[in-house]
Amino acid sequence: MALMGIQLVVSLLAASIMQRMAPHCSFARWLLCNGSLFRFKHPSEGELCALAGKQMPKQNRRDRQNGESKPLTVPKDIDLQLEKAPVNVMDALVLRFFLEYQWLVDFAVYAMGVFLFTECYYGVVDASKEVNIGAIWCVLTVLFGLKALHTLMSHYFRSEEGGERSVCLAFGFLSLLVAMLVLVVREDYLEFGLEPGFTSLFDNLETFAKQQGYADWSIPVTKLTVKLGLAAVCAYVGSLLAFPGLRLAQTHLDAVQMNSDRPLIQILLHISFLSPVIVLVLWIKPIARDFLANAPMGKTSVTLVSSAAFDSMRLWIIVALCALRLGLTRYHLQAYLNLAQKWVEQMKKEAGRIAAVDIQRKVTRVFCYLTIVTLQYLVPILLILFSTLALKVLGNFSWCFDGEETPGVTPALVLPTAAPVVSGGLDEDEEGMEDMEEDIQATVARLSEMFSALRSVLSPLFLRGFFAFLTWWVAACQVISSLFGIYFHQYLMQN
Repeated sequence: MALMGIQLVVSLLAASIMQRMAPHCSFARWLLCNGSLFRFKHPSEGELCALAGKQMPKQNRRDRQNGESKPLTVPKDIDLQLEKAPVNVMDALVLRFFLEYQWLVDFAVYAMGVFLFTECYYGVVDASKEVNIGAIWCVLTVLFGLKALHTLMSHYFRSEEGGERSVCLAFGFLSLLVAMLVLVVREDYLEFGLEPGFTSLFDNLETFAKQQGYADWSIPVTKLTVKLGLAAVCAYVGSLLAFPGLRLAQTHLDAVQMNSDRPLIQILLHISFLSPVIVLVLWIKPIARDFLANAPMGKTSVTLVSSAAFDSMRLWIIVALCALRLGLTRYHLQAYLNLAQKWVEQMKKEAGRIAAVDIQRKVTRVFCYLTIVTLQYLVPILLILFSTLALKVLGNFSWCFDGEETPGVTPALVLPTAAPVVSGGLDEDEEGMEDMEEDIQATVARLSEMFSALRSVLSPLFLRGFFAFLTWWVAACQVISSLFGIYFHQYLMQN
């Protein structure tokens, strides 16, 4: 443990527990299968025939020989009432992308546990020279969340219809345009800290190159090139968050209607839906920081929140909003599952006949996409939450409102200790142990040098600007896609 450090030991322990406990105890599986969600079963052909007032059609000998049978059709206005059933584990295991959903959510839970441990550890011990393992888990959660959304988007691109592909491309180009507009806004209005971050990055790269013996080396790119690359990444993220935002708008409208007799839940649902807008406002300097630092009070101005305390307050607000959205997950998922009954009620208002297999397919399809909808709801929340936690750690912010920053938590240079010199006369077992200890110490030294080099380039100033912009941009993409979804479901679908 002295060689690896307690943080690495806890990290390996968390990874081992996650792998071994996943088949037996999974938060993701409990979230769907705790008995609070109810799905609708599709009616059988016998039930549909009974509701239509006719008997099941029997195949004659000619139809059996030819393998042909006429599809069973029933009137659309039959009095069909779908049967409810709680979602259980056996139902969920057969759903598409269930394993991907379970792994990502469980990983996020354990990442939060590791992060909380490292925060407590840094609050008790002066570990400024150690690598913050919690920050690494947060960054990995963000990357795995983007990978999950990429998997879903690739599924849309492989679809034969092509409508989903067009939506993703349209939102991607719209996000590219918005990102290029945002990146030219001055820091006086959007205080991401990208400009000083890029300056620090380029200066550190030149210093690092000179230390490595490349005195005549110059950076082959400019800030404009970096911003264009960042805008391309923003377009990609915007295309990933297109359908999650559209789905969020639909489930929000249905959840509010479903809880029409519970005004408190409706208020919380509205706050949850508007939470990305609040995140956007927190980085608009004239509205947030400057207003609280110089709040108008008659003819004078009063400082409500200092500049350093505002950074901590912003972190707490984002975490609280993410916790609220996670707490309302059940209402959104149940609102989605109710689409089956909603479609049946809409069918009853239509005239004509419909094939029984079409009714069964429509009802079943809603439940089959449950894990996809759950990923579309949870992943944007996890992206905002863990990018905020990474911003806190890598940007050297503090949870306290006293204006003090946490001690350096980025990797620092740790000189490798030389292997102890042992006198001769050792047997083979002792020599083997000495060789193993030397290998471990050499590995630790190489890792320390690597993290030290990485720290010398990626300074807290750059990481602060990058993760602040990432948090803000994910919220901006959700605002754009969800507002368009509200307009689509409220006006275009009804017309």
